[in-house]
Amino acid sequence: MKTEVNLRAFQKEDTEAIEAIIREAWHYDDLCSHKTACKLARVFLSSCLANQTYTRVAEIDGKPAGIIMAKNIEEHHVPLRYRIRQWRAILSVMLSKEGRKVSGIFGGVNDIDKALLAEAQTQYQGEVAFFAVSSSVRGKGVGKMLYRKMLDYMRAHSIEKFFLFTDTSCNYGFYEHQGMQRRCEKQKTFEIDGKKAEMTFFLYDAATDLQAI
Repeated sequence: MKTEVNLRAFQKEDTEAIEAIIREAWHYDDLCSHKTACKLARVFLSSCLANQTYTRVAEIDGKPAGIIMAKNIEEHHVPLRYRIRQWRAILSVMLSKEGRKVSGIFGGVNDIDKALLAEAQTQYQGEVAFFAVSSSVRGKGVGKMLYRKMLDYMRAHSIEKFFLFTDTSCNYGFYEHQGMQRRCEKQKTFEIDGKKAEMTFFLYDAATDLQAI
């Protein structure tokens, strides 16, 4: 039986379900307590909401199972409600010792992203700001549906080329299967509970082929 998927814009009521997908995708619960993992996921989601002009949630049986956010760089601005939400989420994490410690693990990632973007030496009009699908529906075509819907948005707004950041903790091979190209990469070593872990960060990009409209 074919899974029925409803694609719609993000709603406030989706927050808890999307945060659970974030925790699973980025393994936050493996790094810290459940309470802090939830706070980290809220920071991530609030940051993504502040960095988008388009959202689509994949809803299955009335529950969010995946999400994609994209940004039209020229039209982007941060609504005050999202900026306030982001500040509150960050403050909540930083008020605890564990939160500050775990946040430090991710220190420098923004600098890596900036370095990757500079190395790409390309003028992009769009960005995929966030893309994640629950493991419970992977392999059912949900990711492809969200990605193709995002492409429709890019084309409708005459965005010729877009990019995204990803890393080895994610299924980055998906983007290659969608025709995206890996433009540059950088490695970073993290120390977690006295153990070192190496990650590689990537910048992928693609042309939307506006002539296909």
